[in-house]
Amino acid sequence: MSVDPSSESSAASVRAPLSLWTKLAFGAGDLGTAITANLQVFFLMVFLTNVAGLNAGLAGSVLMIGKIWDAINDPIIGYLSDRTPVGKWGRRHIWMISAALPFGICFFLNWWVPTTNQGLLFGYYVLMGLLFNTFYTAVNLPYSTLTPELTEDYNERTSLNSFRFAFSIGGSIGSLLLAQFLFQVIKEPKTQYIVLGGIAAVLSVLPIYWCVWGTRQRVREFERHTPSQHPLPLRTQLRLVFSNRPFLFVMGIYLCSWLAVQITASLIPFFIGDWLQMSPAEYTQVALAVQSTAMIMLFVWSAVSRRIGKKAVYYMGMALWIMAQAGLFLLQPGQTTLVYVCAILAGFGVSTAYLVPWSMIPDVIDLDELNSGQRREGVFYAFMVLLQKIGLALGLFLVGQALQWAGYLSSVADEPRPVQPASALLAIRITIGPLPTFLLIIGIVLAYLYPITQPVHQAILLKLHAKRQGEAGA
Repeated sequence: MSVDPSSESSAASVRAPLSLWTKLAFGAGDLGTAITANLQVFFLMVFLTNVAGLNAGLAGSVLMIGKIWDAINDPIIGYLSDRTPVGKWGRRHIWMISAALPFGICFFLNWWVPTTNQGLLFGYYVLMGLLFNTFYTAVNLPYSTLTPELTEDYNERTSLNSFRFAFSIGGSIGSLLLAQFLFQVIKEPKTQYIVLGGIAAVLSVLPIYWCVWGTRQRVREFERHTPSQHPLPLRTQLRLVFSNRPFLFVMGIYLCSWLAVQITASLIPFFIGDWLQMSPAEYTQVALAVQSTAMIMLFVWSAVSRRIGKKAVYYMGMALWIMAQAGLFLLQPGQTTLVYVCAILAGFGVSTAYLVPWSMIPDVIDLDELNSGQRREGVFYAFMVLLQKIGLALGLFLVGQALQWAGYLSSVADEPRPVQPASALLAIRITIGPLPTFLLIIGIVLAYLYPITQPVHQAILLKLHAKRQGEAGA
């Protein structure tokens, strides 16, 4: 009796199920990067302008330079980690161990104000941004590649990533709660941020070592029996990605949604503080309302999408989000309750910005396999991460430039907060309201044009099944 070689290979690759300890350790690996990324998105821009006293245009440029480098260094570090000798700690874990401490130190130094000179401040924060984003990638990229090395089981990979998602969202919410507590206890702004940076750095570094310790044995088993794989050349990756038309629509949908998220998150401190005259503690409560709602709605939208489809869920989420952005533009000082109503509505939409584009990617990969005969998840997911970072860089740069052009007055922590000119206040309101709304409308149009509907995807799966059966029979 003949035996299918693929069946033998599959049987040989079966491993013992992952333990709860291993899943928890793996999930903890995303805690530190979630904490640091969340605090930077919500607080770094306002820290640079209103605490360090950096010109708003320069502050936006600092963040843009850091994030562009963060996008560029992904393929560099990925290439190097793939070619790192396995050794005692493995080719992934050695990067995490080596980069964890510098990652925490550089994050902490982002919140120090070394001087008042504009040129020196700009140079210092650019340097810290470059160093931090280098070590961030050196921790996060090797960590992300652990999933296929920990398990080959399809369902177990889903379970494993649910632990990662739980730690990531928990870290984001926890970091905002920590900031809210410190801002209430400590009144001096420079001290607020340096203490926040120090505590967050410690909380970010320790889980990385937990992750390495808890997953080391399992990854070593994989590395002992698996030869190294070389990534595709960059030119080949670009050709594969940009010849896939549905993927281009997904990229556009995600870029519009992500830009709207980043611009709104970066502007909220200025909108809350300068326009609505609310305190920093109230700002963190607004941010918590958005993130908590988004986390809950992820599971709700996921269930709804099984009934009405991904595109319909995206339309519903975007409609609620557009209402929230319009509400922000119309809000007046003193309307505190309406601020939280808008925050909750925005949370409904923000959750679809994460859920829908990422759930479309597997459909795109199925189509690519039908056309090419190969599974290339790594290529498509890599470009989605790259796009996310470029979107963040563009969003932060646009925020800084808009404030600078409108005459926004930066402040220093030891001086009274200046009264902003009417032009700056109008720029804040336009940038937080109509601009994200415009991006969201473009996203809706791209979602409407996205060609892989549920019936189309069912047809793709049927053709794939027939193709696989034919190849197996041959």
